[in-house]
Amino acid sequence: MKRRALLTLAVSTLLLSACGQSTTNEASTDAANNGESELLQRINSGGTINIGTEGTYPPFSYHDVSGKLTGYDVEVSRAVADKLGVSVEFKETQWDAMLAGLDSKRFDMVANQVSLTTPERKAKYDKAMAYSWSGAVVLAPTDDNRYSSWESLKGLRTAQSLSSNYGELAERYQAEIVPVDGMAQAVQLVKQDRADFTMNDNLAVLDYLKNFPDSGLEIKLTAPASELRGSGLILRKGDDAVVAKVDEAMSALQKDGTLTKLSQQFFGADISKQD
Repeated sequence: MKRRALLTLAVSTLLLSACGQSTTNEASTDAANNGESELLQRINSGGTINIGTEGTYPPFSYHDVSGKLTGYDVEVSRAVADKLGVSVEFKETQWDAMLAGLDSKRFDMVANQVSLTTPERKAKYDKAMAYSWSGAVVLAPTDDNRYSSWESLKGLRTAQSLSSNYGELAERYQAEIVPVDGMAQAVQLVKQDRADFTMNDNLAVLDYLKNFPDSGLEIKLTAPASELRGSGLILRKGDDAVVAKVDEAMSALQKDGTLTKLSQQFFGADISKQD
């Protein structure tokens, strides 16, 4: 009797498993028959999208004093999800594993200030409409009025990491390099008059000025719009319909002022527009 009960339970389990598998297969088949990807189907049905982010990269993706995950990239992603009518689940991962997690479908998108700057990345991933724009800026003392153009950097001392893109840019304009390990040291040298200026990413400098409004420093020169890099949500290549939906949502957030509001909240300036 006991053996018959066990057999009955086993058969019931197999039937339930088969039924569940059948339902999954039917959902996948329906998506295929409709020409929709599984991600697009989830979006169209108001499901959940998974977004990879660092969670340790302020002011873009970090935990506030209460432990809540926030930041410019995170809040933009939440706003996009709201426009799409879906829920969003963030999966925190290290930078080095970010795109690998996208490849393995651990998440659907990446929100972590990623720019597709190399041919290899452009061939493998799609970038939705940019929600932040950044480029090189010159940071110098407020009362220093020598910065009329990029050519005016010639002969001036700049605190730069030798291996950085900004060090190379400073050399292009014939500035004298004062070697430093990073931005914090570079700023100190400028404030101590051991360097005339430092050059860094616009977003990093805006974050510094927001946190230290009485630093006595200000942005003197900004890269032209044509040289700015745009960062957007990154997706696996080939799901054009999803990219179009994300672009539509991002465009709506641009038009209704949400991106500008979030930019001002985290940077004190609007970084959401190229010009």
